[in-house]
Amino acid sequence: MKINRKELEELKESEHFEFIQNNGTRYSNLFKIIVVVTILVAVAPLIVMALVYIYQYQKAFKQDILYPLNSQTTNIASTLNSFIEERYAALKFISKEKPFDEMSKKENLSSVLRHLKESFNGYIDLGVIDSKGNQISYVGPYNLEGKSYSEQMWFNETVIKGDYISDVFMGYRGLPHFTLAVVKELGNNDFYILRATISSDKLYSLISYQKILSANDVFLINKSGILQTPSKFNGEILTQWSMPVPSYTSDTEIIETNHNNKSFFLAYTYIQNSSFILIEMIESESVMSNWRSTRNNLIIFLSLSTVLIVIVIFWGSYRMVNYIREYEFKMIKFLREVSYTNKLATIGRLAAGVSHEINNPLAIINENAGIIKDILQISKNFDEKEKIIRYTTSIVNAVERCSRITHRLLGFAKRMDTQIDTINVKDLINEVISFIDKELQHRSISINIDSYSESPIIKSDKGQIQQVLLNLLNNALDAVNDGGSIEIKISKKEGKMKIACKDNGIGISKEEIQKIFDPFYSSKREKGTGLGLFITYGIVQKLGGNIEVESLPGVGSVFTVILPVENHKIKE
Repeated sequence: MKINRKELEELKESEHFEFIQNNGTRYSNLFKIIVVVTILVAVAPLIVMALVYIYQYQKAFKQDILYPLNSQTTNIASTLNSFIEERYAALKFISKEKPFDEMSKKENLSSVLRHLKESFNGYIDLGVIDSKGNQISYVGPYNLEGKSYSEQMWFNETVIKGDYISDVFMGYRGLPHFTLAVVKELGNNDFYILRATISSDKLYSLISYQKILSANDVFLINKSGILQTPSKFNGEILTQWSMPVPSYTSDTEIIETNHNNKSFFLAYTYIQNSSFILIEMIESESVMSNWRSTRNNLIIFLSLSTVLIVIVIFWGSYRMVNYIREYEFKMIKFLREVSYTNKLATIGRLAAGVSHEINNPLAIINENAGIIKDILQISKNFDEKEKIIRYTTSIVNAVERCSRITHRLLGFAKRMDTQIDTINVKDLINEVISFIDKELQHRSISINIDSYSESPIIKSDKGQIQQVLLNLLNNALDAVNDGGSIEIKISKKEGKMKIACKDNGIGISKEEIQKIFDPFYSSKREKGTGLGLFITYGIVQKLGGNIEVESLPGVGSVFTVILPVENHKIKE
């Protein structure tokens, strides 16, 4: 994306070109800053890696232990999760497929338990518990029929959540086990709970089935740190684990910790939809093996990486700064085109309004001319002289009105070049209001001009001030509802002329006020182009003035244009 010489000459005429021209040094400084900062940020981590012992220790850890430890822990967790999910899904399926009357009969419940044991190992017993917490039907090796669980924590949690997977506990059975429970809605705010017991030995057998190294210890704990299976280094089932419970993670995590004066790498993961946490521990001394060989690899990697990074940084920074410069030139060219397009659009809108205005006078001309013709045809003398004069006067007034409208249009459109005139601000405002008079009448919007200045005269470019005032009035019209009001106040103080346009429209929020003068930002959504206030602001600055905005949502807005009274030279 290059700027040719012709485009460059065109941009030199732009009001924004001086900004880029004066910032030539900025591009050079920007390039230096990007290069220095990027090199520091990119190379600093590599220099930190020069602390060879720590980096090599971490790399050896990842090569020899972390990956297989992570993989093995994840596989065991997946097996446990599948074991629990399969049995929970089977229980959920039975509760949906079997009606309550069938499940409440012991012989049917016994048949269901038998089929569960044939399909899924691990089930000990099965029970049906009503909404009051009483076990109304039970099959299994224990005498638990009629037991009340209404005061048990698991019962209340199952009622609230709709399902429940417990920790390993003793309970009425006196043996370590855990339970699965699901709620089946019966209608009329009634329900029952189908509850199955599974031996904790199944959990331990799933863990033991994996090929665990002799130096490793794999076990389950719950979120309170109670062992759910026996541990090689940490004690028996249902005893308190001596270490803090690891923080929750959805994936397998590995941390380094100390236990019984020994350093361990601890891999853990939470089993989904349960309170079980799988822990695998291994002594860290077993991983200190390849650190010497990795040191030389690190030095070579560090050297080559540094050279490559520096080359890429210089190349990338040069291209990036060059693109910024080129795009800024293109932006200035685009803004010039947008300003010119907006001017033509404004003239087009005025032309449409003038065409509408001309229709009425032309209709009067046509009507009165016809009447004159008729009178002349039927009259033998000049008895109707005064009547003819009256009609003729009406025709002349209509023609004059057309002339004034056309004159105002040409006066606005022809000032493409900058020209300093002596301007009566109040008269200019009245002239601009005439452009939108029909819309004001149609929408019943009142407009009032309050001039505090006895002599509202300034020297500036009439055409550009006219465009600024028209843009502000159009924005006010868009903001107010039908029947609203617009007030224009003119004041002069310390060589400055203030023109305040106040409306009682929808107002502007504090966040939007910060953006309303940005190009292409519009609070009118699909109705606005986002260029009106942007171009207006540029014109006012070009005229040596400024725009101030005050607004409250739901109350209205005040746009105040401040211009120098004596403006002998317009900024180009």
